[in-house]
Amino acid sequence: MRRWQLALGVLVSAVFLYLALKGLDLPAVWDTVRGARYAWIVPGVAVYFGAVWARTWRWHYLLRPLKAVRLRDLFPVVVIGYMGNNVFPYRAGEVIRAYILRRNEGVSISASLATIIVERTFDGLTMLIFVFAALPFVPLPNGLRLTVILATLVFLGALVVFFVLALSPHRAAQITMWFINRLLPERLRHPALGVATRFMDGLASLRSPRDLLMTLVSSLAIWLTETGKYWFVMHAFDFSVSFFALMLMTAVVNLATTLPSTPGYVGTFDEPGIETLKAFGVQADVAAGYTLVLHAALWLPITLLGFWYMGRQGVRWADFGQALQTTRTQSQEGIEA
Repeated sequence: MRRWQLALGVLVSAVFLYLALKGLDLPAVWDTVRGARYAWIVPGVAVYFGAVWARTWRWHYLLRPLKAVRLRDLFPVVVIGYMGNNVFPYRAGEVIRAYILRRNEGVSISASLATIIVERTFDGLTMLIFVFAALPFVPLPNGLRLTVILATLVFLGALVVFFVLALSPHRAAQITMWFINRLLPERLRHPALGVATRFMDGLASLRSPRDLLMTLVSSLAIWLTETGKYWFVMHAFDFSVSFFALMLMTAVVNLATTLPSTPGYVGTFDEPGIETLKAFGVQADVAAGYTLVLHAALWLPITLLGFWYMGRQGVRWADFGQALQTTRTQSQEGIEA
């Protein structure tokens, strides 16, 4: 990553972390963390890995037009990718899993990245569904309204663009060629068109209404399951809010983590989570203790399993750098390594 990108991520995380900790009674937060009933974390982690398996199935479904990859072969790739998101900034794990998939299964990086972007778009739309589904039962804190409006425009706009590309491949190819011929030097035009074509191949699943429905249903199942982890972890603390409030919290923190930040979404997960719970009357020290423990429970298990699968798959740390370098080369030169 370039220095300014790293600096921006650190700055954003620092601002959010400052806002999260501002005004907190830190000894009271520590007492809340120490007094938690950690046995409740165990079913929460089990439910979370159910969501990871559902993510694997969804990616398997999106990849079918490119190649049918067995779930048991895809699951380690997904886990390593999420581990990469936790230890690298800017969700670099998404690039890493596309790279490993090409290494293991021969699927083009450009095409698999397209399926991953579709995943993220449906994740964002699901978060918005959670927000609007929760609104009749719980109020939306005032400070979050602008975030929700902007997110709605971004994710709906992205989905419209993907539909156009997927449903009119000939027209999309013509438009792409027009831009390539006018913006790139001649030596880069042919390879850039190849990358763009493979990317549009990755959108093939959007051409089928059935596939669209299955992607949406699986996305809802994934995030309802993950909200179940929030519910289990809540029982480790002395407060109670409705499942709809936890759906809103799930949506808010995951929309916030799309911002640039340090690895593991430091600050961008914590501050929105604390503020959302405070809006429902949870004491600040309890909200902070719960959010910090939840964040750790989301981060640690998948990261440890990702390290284990790295060893099993023969993935080296150097491969992570190679994945990022390969993708950077493609974006600059339009060459599929």
